[in-house]
Amino acid sequence: MDLIRIIVAILLPPLGVFLQVGLGKHFWINILLTLLGYIPGIVHAVWIIARTPEHA
Repeated sequence: MDLIRIIVAILLPPLGVFLQVGLGKHFWINILLTLLGYIPGIVHAVWIIARTPEHA
């Protein structure tokens, strides 16, 4: 499932973060980073997906 989230994060970073952690602070940080620059949004999204375990 992480592979699908990473692919989604590359296409639309906030959606990838939302699928991993929901509407938390990381989602809003990613929205801001994506608005400031697409690449920082991707990097943050992949980092969140890689380090955060799936919630049940």
